[in-house]
Amino acid sequence: MKLLYCFLIGIGISLGSVQAQNISQEDYKRAVSFMFDNYNNKTAFNLYTPVNWFEDGNGLWFIDYSEKGKSYKTVNFEDYKVTPLFDHMALAKALSGVSKNPVDASQLPIRDIARLSKKELSFSFEGKDYTYHLKNDKLSLKTKELEEVRNLFETKSPDGKWTAYVRDYNVYVKSVASEKEYQLSVSGQRNYEYGSWYGWYDKMEGENGERPKRFYVDWSQDSKWIATSLVDLRTAEKMYLLDYSIDSLYKPKLLSYYRGSPGDTTMVYVEPVFFNVETKTEIKTDLPKGTHINSVSTQWTDKSGVLLARYPERGYQKEYVKLVDLNSNTIKTIIEETSETNIDNFEYRFLEQQQKVLFLSERSGWRQLYLYDLKTNETKALTQGEYYVANIEYVDEKKGLVYLLINGKETGNNPYHHQLYKVDFKGNITCLTPKLVNHQITFSEDGTYFTDNYSTINLPTTTVLRDSESGEILTELTKADVSEALAMGWQSPEVFELTAKDGKTTIYGALWKPTTFDPSKKYPIIDHTYTGPHTKMFPESFSRGFMNQSLAELGFIVIMVDGLGTSKRSKSFHNYSYKNMGNNLEDHVLAIEFLGKKHPWIDTNRVGVFGHSAGGFDTGRAMLAFPEVYKVGVASSADHDFRMEKAWWPEMYQGWPVDESYQEVSNITNASNLKGKLLLVHGGLDDNVNPSATFKLADALVKADKEFDLLILPSQRHGYRGKQRLYFIKKRWNYFIEHLRGDTPLWDFKWE
Repeated sequence: MKLLYCFLIGIGISLGSVQAQNISQEDYKRAVSFMFDNYNNKTAFNLYTPVNWFEDGNGLWFIDYSEKGKSYKTVNFEDYKVTPLFDHMALAKALSGVSKNPVDASQLPIRDIARLSKKELSFSFEGKDYTYHLKNDKLSLKTKELEEVRNLFETKSPDGKWTAYVRDYNVYVKSVASEKEYQLSVSGQRNYEYGSWYGWYDKMEGENGERPKRFYVDWSQDSKWIATSLVDLRTAEKMYLLDYSIDSLYKPKLLSYYRGSPGDTTMVYVEPVFFNVETKTEIKTDLPKGTHINSVSTQWTDKSGVLLARYPERGYQKEYVKLVDLNSNTIKTIIEETSETNIDNFEYRFLEQQQKVLFLSERSGWRQLYLYDLKTNETKALTQGEYYVANIEYVDEKKGLVYLLINGKETGNNPYHHQLYKVDFKGNITCLTPKLVNHQITFSEDGTYFTDNYSTINLPTTTVLRDSESGEILTELTKADVSEALAMGWQSPEVFELTAKDGKTTIYGALWKPTTFDPSKKYPIIDHTYTGPHTKMFPESFSRGFMNQSLAELGFIVIMVDGLGTSKRSKSFHNYSYKNMGNNLEDHVLAIEFLGKKHPWIDTNRVGVFGHSAGGFDTGRAMLAFPEVYKVGVASSADHDFRMEKAWWPEMYQGWPVDESYQEVSNITNASNLKGKLLLVHGGLDDNVNPSATFKLADALVKADKEFDLLILPSQRHGYRGKQRLYFIKKRWNYFIEHLRGDTPLWDFKWE
């Protein structure tokens, strides 16, 4: 009897700790308060400060937010002092005089600000354009000049002597002086269209709908050459949608768009085409005709008839940049990238004055910057080491300087934190932002200055203006203020580290707790996932510190983690996901186990997961491949079977040609493994990730006699907006409350 008594006491304690967490209106109120629209510059200020550079190059303006409202401020580059952009009270009074409603000086509703002179600004207010005279605080309504109506289906040559256009699917040019026209192509017809381009989201209505009219002609600088493309739709297959959301229609509208799936050959093909305007002839080249996912892109140089052409081979294991001379009809390969896995983040910049080409490549095992010299045909590495060049921020061609954001170069810094460096064409590299935090950079147009929003997930943002030559801080613009959020109990997320599934690599994540956190209780844990190999999830900046707080407020621990196979680290790190995306969650499972051992307040028997798009695939995969770990999932807008996706993304990461690995990782073919609670959500008009795979997964679950839930938002595309977005968020919240917390959710609560 004593043993039974102790057992019942134990159960009572356990149940009591769960029951003590019963959901309330107050919980929902807190969750709503931590949604972006409710905290950004309302209870948490200046998490990120964008700036606007004046066109005259002599200053910038920005908005400084506080609990008192917003202040428009400026920095003059003569003394670098931060001063008010104008007299806020005086402008509010002036605006009140032209408005039907009084204007609050602390919430001035103006936009599109420009400096006309040191004494005049222009901006838009209530749909009208005004000039504001700073000296006397007078407003004058700007009269809109009649703009010449531009014909979007024709374009003039740079010298103004020719007009190019398309008629009956062929390219023509007309002399502006004589109005005599010349037909440059002759074989164009419907679905075999010269002077056109492929639109990723081009919609056709009805069974025989027309593709939207498209026009593309690129003149050379000297007006002697035309580059365009021939779009071949003759064998292309379509994806379909049904629009049920139009109130005035009682039959769904059929929509279609051209989009290839992995392995398809029945796709839109795009062929580069070139014309000599003087001879009125087409120049045939050996550049390939590609599908809409690996077509040739071109860029004219200043030399007559000479251009650069870039294209990947299908499968993304080879990428080329070639120099094309139409005068001699010769093609020279200047960059050839190859990979045994894939090439997904190649980038190049042509430097006309220097006759050089900058490019980013992972050929060394890390993404680095290289320089190709068109005069000597030599390629040189400008950066070298075990770090990741994230982006080319600015190029000063005259000085021979390249400004780069780099991750992981400095010892002791988080590998996802960016720092700004400048490197010259000899490879001399200098760090301009030495503080070991994350730096978000914006350059002035002339490259003389840059602004730096520096922070970490735990360090509030400071925004400064810096000199691009030395990196010297010239003035501070804003500081983040989260005192109100802190008073509400908010704490920045906890950063955690663990060893990945390879047994040696450190991976990183972040963890959110509710503001009502009680370490004596047990909390379910939810994995906010997106293992899409083209990106990463770690929240490197302070502005992302609130992103999972809403869900945490409802009684959950929420985590984000980047395992092996995601981006922004080494090539070998990234390669773990190649033809292996079904195993991307193994490190997430390790992270959940690690956190459960580290924190007694995490209940690893109650694990949830959610994600959108590729994160939606993850969610389905988590529930089907790791059913003993993940118990509740919400998968939205997911690509549940890569064979039904757009061709580009799966062929890049799961490989081409399509093989048995596609079936092995399909959520549809693994539907019978479902044990937990799964909610599938999709927008009915999703033209990015077609909803067909969600429907097919639903059918597979029915055939497998598995209980699940399905929500279709008929009017929504890939992202959800307006009331539908709020409905989805509520549904997701309540799904976890009911099935992971084991509580009765509330439906009626206020979003304000």
